[in-house]
Amino acid sequence: MMEFYNEMYEGDKVREPYARLRNWVDTMPDDFRQMKQAEAEELFRRIGITFAVYGEGGDPDRLIPFDMMPRVFEQNEWRKLERGIKQRARALNAFLRDVYGRGEIVRAGRIPARLVYQNEAYEKAVAGVVPPRGVYSHIIGIDLVRTGKDEFFVLEDNCRTPSGVSYMLENREIMMRMFPQLFRGNRIEPVDQYPELLRRTLESVAPAKCESRPNCVILTPGHFNSAYYEHSFLANLMGVELVEGQDLFVDGEFVYMRTTQGPKRVDVIYRRLDDPYLDPLCFRPDSMLGVPGLMDIYRSGGVSICSAPGAGVADDKAIYTFVPEMVRFYLGEEPLLKNVDTWTLWKEDDYKYVMENLPDLVVKEVHGSGGYGMLVGPKSTKAEIEEFRKKIEADPSNYIAQPTLALSTTPTFVDEGIAPRHVDLRPYCLCGDRIELVPGGLTRVALREGSLVVNSSQGGGVKDTWVLSE
Repeated sequence: MMEFYNEMYEGDKVREPYARLRNWVDTMPDDFRQMKQAEAEELFRRIGITFAVYGEGGDPDRLIPFDMMPRVFEQNEWRKLERGIKQRARALNAFLRDVYGRGEIVRAGRIPARLVYQNEAYEKAVAGVVPPRGVYSHIIGIDLVRTGKDEFFVLEDNCRTPSGVSYMLENREIMMRMFPQLFRGNRIEPVDQYPELLRRTLESVAPAKCESRPNCVILTPGHFNSAYYEHSFLANLMGVELVEGQDLFVDGEFVYMRTTQGPKRVDVIYRRLDDPYLDPLCFRPDSMLGVPGLMDIYRSGGVSICSAPGAGVADDKAIYTFVPEMVRFYLGEEPLLKNVDTWTLWKEDDYKYVMENLPDLVVKEVHGSGGYGMLVGPKSTKAEIEEFRKKIEADPSNYIAQPTLALSTTPTFVDEGIAPRHVDLRPYCLCGDRIELVPGGLTRVALREGSLVVNSSQGGGVKDTWVLSE
């Protein structure tokens, strides 16, 4: 029987960070809790915070479940995580600078060449291009899981366009609106400076040809995209324009935005669409979402794209296994955050072990996301395991496997009252002229009893994340 670390308790005693919350829960009448839960859902609905699930029929836009019970970290816990996250962000950007340059880590035999240069996320179109300040991945979402009091592991890195930061900000806003007394009685670090830090980060990586305050925009695929709410939300908070590909055009050495006052030059594009759709002249010729000629301007230093095209090669699940080696190779340091033990199925011994132990493992597609394309062995039927086995046999290199982790639990409001549910954490690390992150992140919670899958598309919810001040 797997044991799970409950973040609220130290033995039979409530841990100090949760002491006041325990009193708050114990004195909250059931009818008041239900009223407040309904109020939170109404606020989310009124604001328009939804996520999209496609391929299941019906209306794809759904209200994300919100849990009112916050997750709490002590200051010393957060400091350890912050140091490890910043270290990992430095190493990932060093790796990107290297593999789009001389490829020293490959030459040294630390990472197989084919995993990098034959990776579908590696963009040959930007080989040799060095973006401003040498930063390729400007917003890195690092997914963390906890298995014990001092045991944190990185589950995966998100170096392209990590989503969910709007939930981090709105969770806090709604909690402060509904329970102001909690914030008066607890010393909680703020997260509302994130949009300001994000804008400052984007401005800090403006191209050399920018001679005044940079004009930044957010490039969205449009309102049909599952994260469109977040795109518009961030644009509003940052005070920048939200644009689609048709709003931008290339002229001479620069990119311009169409406005009612005439063309306006754009210096920094925070793109929220995938590489293949950025420029039909460079990538997918059938893309209607991008800007024709954009990559020529990017390569010549007329515009910055955040995160840079090709940054995705650093967060590939096969490359993930080598991130600790990146830390040692580029920084000369030991990793502060551990990887989860991972078997790569292109290795014969790993393949044999995984196929013999499928019922006990979690298997993921190398390029999968959102909780799709994966097998959670202990929670799957024999038929589901055998069906997945055939997929692996057909293309072993498309999969990795990991042990079923004993994810920590936090107290969560359920129909019966309060109960432990499994959680993960996604802090957002900003990389520009400096590396910064706000104290907190997005805590995702598996609301189904016994479930280890926290993705909203798979029945997961979100909750506010507190970091207590000293």
